[in-house]
Amino acid sequence: MSPKPLDEDFSDADIRVTAPKEWAAGVHGVTHSMIPALEDLGPSRTLKLMTKINHKDGFDCMSCAWPDPDHRKLAEFCENGAKAVVWEATPLKIEPSFWQQHSLTSLADKTEYWLGMQGRLTEPVYKPAGADHYEPIAWDDAFRLIGEHLRALPSPDEAAFYTSGRASNEAAFLYQLFARAFGTNNLPDCSNMCHESTGVAMQHTLGIGKSTVAYDDFEKADLIIVMGQNPGTNHPRMLTALEEAKDKGAHIVAINPLPEAGLIRYKNPQRVKGWLGKGTKIADQYIQVRIGGDMALLQALSQRVLAAEQKAPGTVLDHDFIAQHCDGFEEFATHLSQLDAVEVARATGIPDAEIDELAKRYLAADRVIITWAMGITQHRKAVDTIREIVNLLLLRGNIGKPGAGACPIRGHSNVQGDRTMGVWERMPDSFMDALGAEFGFDPPRKHGVDSVDGIRALNEGKIKVWVGLGGNLLGAISDANLAETAMQKTRLSVQLSTKLNRSHVITGEEALILPVLGRTEIDRQSSGEQFVSVEDTVCAVHASYGQIEPISAEVRSEVAVIAGMAHATLNDTHGIDWLGMMDDYDRIRDHISRVIPGFENFNHDIRLKGGFVLPNGPRDERRFDTETGKARITVNELEHVSCPPGRLILQTMRSHDQFNTTIYSLNDRYRGITRGRSVIFVHPDDLAELGIDDGQTVDIFSEWKDQPDRVLRGFRTVAFPTARGCAAAYFPEANVLVPLDSTALESNTPVSKAVIVRLEPASAPVGVGRPVTV
Repeated sequence: MSPKPLDEDFSDADIRVTAPKEWAAGVHGVTHSMIPALEDLGPSRTLKLMTKINHKDGFDCMSCAWPDPDHRKLAEFCENGAKAVVWEATPLKIEPSFWQQHSLTSLADKTEYWLGMQGRLTEPVYKPAGADHYEPIAWDDAFRLIGEHLRALPSPDEAAFYTSGRASNEAAFLYQLFARAFGTNNLPDCSNMCHESTGVAMQHTLGIGKSTVAYDDFEKADLIIVMGQNPGTNHPRMLTALEEAKDKGAHIVAINPLPEAGLIRYKNPQRVKGWLGKGTKIADQYIQVRIGGDMALLQALSQRVLAAEQKAPGTVLDHDFIAQHCDGFEEFATHLSQLDAVEVARATGIPDAEIDELAKRYLAADRVIITWAMGITQHRKAVDTIREIVNLLLLRGNIGKPGAGACPIRGHSNVQGDRTMGVWERMPDSFMDALGAEFGFDPPRKHGVDSVDGIRALNEGKIKVWVGLGGNLLGAISDANLAETAMQKTRLSVQLSTKLNRSHVITGEEALILPVLGRTEIDRQSSGEQFVSVEDTVCAVHASYGQIEPISAEVRSEVAVIAGMAHATLNDTHGIDWLGMMDDYDRIRDHISRVIPGFENFNHDIRLKGGFVLPNGPRDERRFDTETGKARITVNELEHVSCPPGRLILQTMRSHDQFNTTIYSLNDRYRGITRGRSVIFVHPDDLAELGIDDGQTVDIFSEWKDQPDRVLRGFRTVAFPTARGCAAAYFPEANVLVPLDSTALESNTPVSKAVIVRLEPASAPVGVGRPVTV
């Protein structure tokens, strides 16, 4: 049977809560992957796609950016990758009658889950000023409308061009070229909301904002420290790499406020013991740090390393590495000598014995990898925390040798590649010089807005046209109510998308939805079938080839839509051949090869089986392109999250059946939640102290400075073994609680992992009522 659109939206009144799991994947992972695929796609379509995902002649998974091994398995995908394929490759379509039946007013009350379950977008649609419905529009008319709006702006800086990490390298390069040829650096992107802190910290300390390890380094490591991430849900194929590392003798330490099933035990569905046995224990030590306590933990760990060196001079630190490749060591050592153990305990909530155990593991390991994700990056002191990760690695020379290094784990499939291609509001002059020389114009040098400042500019009326290349900004950004109000002040909002989401129903005066091909679909242009490329989390660039026919003849590739918008807006300004690049993506790659270092032989290298790996100074040759030419050991002032009595520190997070703001189902089986999302996870002892029962319905109020409280109404409490004083709730629902002005120092990333909240008995039943600010 063909899938059908979801009729009624869900109610959280039927939420069920059971005990959380202590293992991930296994037989259940297979069934939860393949049954939906077979039901929605059918056997032949499922077989074709699942045997091509992440293969050298197939398509790159549109889910996470986890790298591919050199030797691929037949099933080189995970449960959530399979769900992403089903989500995109579904034959379910939004029919033309949908737009007549549903007003924007009615759609504004629908959940992200309901919107996404309506099917694929198949034709461009337009909402005129004053109208409450979208209506079909021809592609040429849509491009003309965009061009007219952009050319009518008094300044190019009154437009912004947002990018999702799903966009290919080719689309991203063309998109940033369009924005800069138009005259603005307003290029906010999803990285502003996730790993921006990583880029700032690593660029400053190591001279590169990317991972300094390769895929093969995991099996060479003695110790892998996994911080602030949940691989079992967000990048499940990482569990296989961790299991293989354990097979080779590595120890693994998990540092996370919540116990996560994938970090406890892994039942690999491609091994016999994953089906019949207990699987593999992943974490040898699991440290449930208090939210915001990671920086203090890292400093305490480095302090113990320095103390060990004092006890046995010349045997602990890598003195040759520090002397030859680093600066700042003496100041750092002096600073940590004054670290207060009482403050560390208050910040981390961890006994000294646990930190001592971790220190012993670190000192016993010759090769150490530290990985992290958004549990580290979305804090006020996130940049300093990542600098402390680098400090710890540098002390024993754990950069630039096999089995060691710093490894931020990217969430979206090509978010790193988009930045490499120039999607950033602050690209350096070297990039601008090369871009200008290649295309014969002088790119703007004034820095543009990021995602947070973009919302501010919208709210202040400074940005009149907002174009979104994929993604769901209004679902992803902090302070959701404010962001939606801001977007409604635009004259025109444009979204390039495959499926409906919140950013389509909260619009400017006029709005366009432009349907684009998914990564699974064949992309045909006048010169023949095209392929695109992506860059994974370890700097490997590889090709992605669509496999199935497009959902509709009216759907166009992202490259084709960008070229169409640029041509309609700029025509032959600067002499850029937009339509020629649309016809043959090799022309885009030729331009990239002359603009971006590492891509000099792009069209040749990308056709190699498996693609190629970009040069990486710290990893390849212990070269550090910093201000001093050395790796920088830094001094960072400790600051922990202060939580008043009767309050909790809340972090936002994904459910298991979720990718970013895309909701695959209403279940989170590893945490024991089914048929709902309006829950808040709190330690049972904290519930008792607050006088709140497990299962009670509460309203969640966030408190920040002198601003009015923000509130989520009708959430069910779930007693959960998180760190004391901490709580967790799902985004995008909980984004309304995160103040727009609460951002990380230096990176301006929303502080979504440290929100001070109080709980009060609910004024409405569970799941009832829109999030509001009171």
